[in-house]
Amino acid sequence: MKIVVTGSIATDHLMHFKGRFAEQLLPDQLHQVSLSFLVDRLVIRRGGVAANIAFGMGVLGERPILLGAVGPDFDDYRAWLTKHGVDCESVQVFENLHTARFNCTTDDDMAQIASFYTGAMAEGRNISLQPTVDRLDGVDLVMIGAHDPEGMLRNTRECKEAGIPRAADFSQQIALMDGEQLRELAEGAAYLLTNDYEKNLFEQKTGWSESDVLDHVGIRVTTLGERGVEITGRDVERVHVPIAREVRKVDPTGVGDGFRAGFFAGLSWGLSLERAAQVGSMLATLVIETDGPQEYVVDRAEFVKRLGEAYGDTAASEVAEHLA
Repeated sequence: MKIVVTGSIATDHLMHFKGRFAEQLLPDQLHQVSLSFLVDRLVIRRGGVAANIAFGMGVLGERPILLGAVGPDFDDYRAWLTKHGVDCESVQVFENLHTARFNCTTDDDMAQIASFYTGAMAEGRNISLQPTVDRLDGVDLVMIGAHDPEGMLRNTRECKEAGIPRAADFSQQIALMDGEQLRELAEGAAYLLTNDYEKNLFEQKTGWSESDVLDHVGIRVTTLGERGVEITGRDVERVHVPIAREVRKVDPTGVGDGFRAGFFAGLSWGLSLERAAQVGSMLATLVIETDGPQEYVVDRAEFVKRLGEAYGDTAASEVAEHLA
């Protein structure tokens, strides 16, 4: 499958707070909160939801097409992604802006407080999908991930006009968008992806009930943290896939992106929704075991072995046929 991945491309500044945010937040003082957390670790990693997803698909042997906006500081990052199987020909450079930057602090409970500098990502609204479609002589799916809201809407409209299937994945931008925008992004999507919190916020903002949503999208995928992932749809039986247990927890940044990479790689291989979600869950586990969203390595034998331990020998053998 020719899958275009749109969304943020960013540098991640990841820090660790030795303590619990919950112990520092006073419920009756949130209106005047003023806190500074002394962190004991800083690492700088490549990130951004679109780049993370494209990287994950690339290391699984796919050839995803990355579409997004970056600054002139992207050269090393481009080389990294290209080395790992990502088509970066549709990434546009804006010379007067820095590539977007994600600053995130994680506590001992794996809770996170973050801020995001948009930088070049704000130019996403000026990037058309059509030149990429023309270059590739058509595409099979466009993943519309979180970046500039106007850019997300533009890409959605282009997909609708061209009849290209799409996956709607608002992620962090759901907080900035109103009900009308969210309904437009979701309407007619082949896939709608959220985590559990975003699912509830989406329903609240759109005014759609859980059953209403399934009248507007093909398949709904909801990640549930340690409870795994749930998949529902108008014409599919409800599927629940538990997590693939990690051997250690290092950093949760990019775990959801890892799931999406594995899930859509699995679908590209022709696997069932359940099996694709198992691939996604296994890849997400590799992410949480690693310091940074693109620092993990997929060893084919080890990946298949751990997948079998989590989901059984049949799952392992089916995936082994496709894993590069």
